[in-house]
Amino acid sequence: MIHSRQPNDCAPFVIAFPGVRAGTHVAQVPTRRLWYDSEILRQLSAMPRYPSTRSIGASFGPGPLTPAVKWLIIANVAMYIVTLVAPSLRVTLGLIPSAVIEHFRWWQLVTYMFLHADVFHILFNMLALWMFGVELERLWGTPFFLRYYAITGIGAGASTLLVSLLPFAITAPAYYAVTIGASGSIYGLLLAYALYFPHREIYMYFLFRVPVRIFVIIVGAIALLSSISSQRSGIAHFAHLGGLVVGYLYLKGGRPRFHPIAELKYRYLKWKINRVRKRFDVYSGGRADDVNRRVH
Repeated sequence: MIHSRQPNDCAPFVIAFPGVRAGTHVAQVPTRRLWYDSEILRQLSAMPRYPSTRSIGASFGPGPLTPAVKWLIIANVAMYIVTLVAPSLRVTLGLIPSAVIEHFRWWQLVTYMFLHADVFHILFNMLALWMFGVELERLWGTPFFLRYYAITGIGAGASTLLVSLLPFAITAPAYYAVTIGASGSIYGLLLAYALYFPHREIYMYFLFRVPVRIFVIIVGAIALLSSISSQRSGIAHFAHLGGLVVGYLYLKGGRPRFHPIAELKYRYLKWKINRVRKRFDVYSGGRADDVNRRVH
């Protein structure tokens, strides 16, 4: 009997010779029995020895929708249908820096994220939201995912607002331009996905297979160069770049840890402690026979 153990803790397989007791050394097996099993040995040697553990092929998408991603997609599609019926809402709800600053339309920093220009605009944004957002929501949980999505989207809009105030000719058109779309939040999700899964590979433009971290560097560079070169393309490159920057700062420790309710409770408790402390006199310790020592 010949024992052979495979690597990777696989179960051993046994080659048994008919009529030979277990424990018999190979040298003790008669020659006539060895040639009898030569055909069996040849067939066994032709079989694959080790099972393959490497998955072959690629999967499209992360799977079923998670709650937050599902409702975000529903909200974006619903608002797109509404703007088809009433196109003027894109001016009212879209982000226009001049309207925010001069007419105090601060809600545009939020509402612009749910508007899209055409079918391809919303299609690619919602596709990216599903592909990258589902796994991040599973990893973070719904509350943190929604908070991150909102912060990166509002941060992207604020970046566009700040850039439009710069005294440069290249940024002047942004002051009156209408910015719409969820691209700021999508770029933030893409940045987060690259930080958590840097070695995952995706198909860039469905053609080139690159790691996620390289893909983020490429799209970040494109957004930066496009924002510097021109604002006439109709794409809010400043919002794209703002979503990347805000997402990075938030995940790398820039997120605020201030909680208003908890802070108010802490301040009230601290006030009560200081108020109660004044009712007691504090004296330094001394000898037990000290006549001036008060004992409480």
